[in-house]
Amino acid sequence: MALNDPNWGRGSRGPQGPGGGNQGPPDLDELWRNFNRRLSELFGRRRGGGDEPPRPPSSWQLGGGAGVLIALVFAVWLASGFYIVVEGTRGVVLTFGRFSQETMPGLRWRLPWPMQSHEIVNLAQVRTLEVGYRNNVRTKVLKESLMLTDDENIVDLQFAVQYLVKDARDFVFNVRRPDESAMQIAETAMREVIGKSRMDAILYETQVDVANRARDLMQLIHDRYGTGITVSTVTIQNAQPPEQVQAAFDDAVKAGQDRERQKNEGQAYANDVIPRARGTAARLQQEADGYRQRVIANAEGDASRFKQVLTEYAKAPAVTR
Repeated sequence: MALNDPNWGRGSRGPQGPGGGNQGPPDLDELWRNFNRRLSELFGRRRGGGDEPPRPPSSWQLGGGAGVLIALVFAVWLASGFYIVVEGTRGVVLTFGRFSQETMPGLRWRLPWPMQSHEIVNLAQVRTLEVGYRNNVRTKVLKESLMLTDDENIVDLQFAVQYLVKDARDFVFNVRRPDESAMQIAETAMREVIGKSRMDAILYETQVDVANRARDLMQLIHDRYGTGITVSTVTIQNAQPPEQVQAAFDDAVKAGQDRERQKNEGQAYANDVIPRARGTAARLQQEADGYRQRVIANAEGDASRFKQVLTEYAKAPAVTR
């Protein structure tokens, strides 16, 4: 068969060759029609025999497809209510924005949004606040760090606060912005404690005591407002006079140190001289007591002899003359 024969590639309509046993290649047009018919049936479009035009899908086919789609969307919506609460955390479930329940660790389910939502609160995490600085004490935040002392001096103070969440419900509902509120409470409590302390004590003597008093006051305020927070530690990172008066303060500190040095030197001199003076006084006292006893003894001896002479004189006045 020639390549330009129009019957090339089509099934033979009659016997080919002797006996008609051999058939040509499959009819491509027929294969294409069969493929289109099966594809149309898959999507609900049936073809009749021959060249019958396609018919629109029936109502039950449309309803069935929509039902499957709705069921799938509904299943995905229900599945969105699953959530996991890991160890060390608590889940707080809200129903239309109001507290519903607190859930323990594990796989949990709630009604999907918008009926219910949830928040995860970490109870094991140690949270840290940096007051008066950020990341490093050299990166100061002066509006937080400058504080007035009891003796009307200004101290530049940086401190850190570590705290835990003890009640997930209170932490979520009682305070609008818990971290910001914790920062304000920490600064307020420390300012009150510093306002009742003297400058020298803050800088050189009672930093640990100041930190402990501030921690107790912070906890008292948190409990009063029901924030659900437990204050663990308060650590003073740095305390010094403001940089603007640092030089003058150093001079005052040096003068105070000189005063203490001179006071200590005077005390040491007194500790050396006074015992020696007391020893000398004791020795002189003993010598005076000995002299007194000696003089008294001599006088008593003279008096005794005089009494004896007087007695003899009284016996024979003419003889003793």
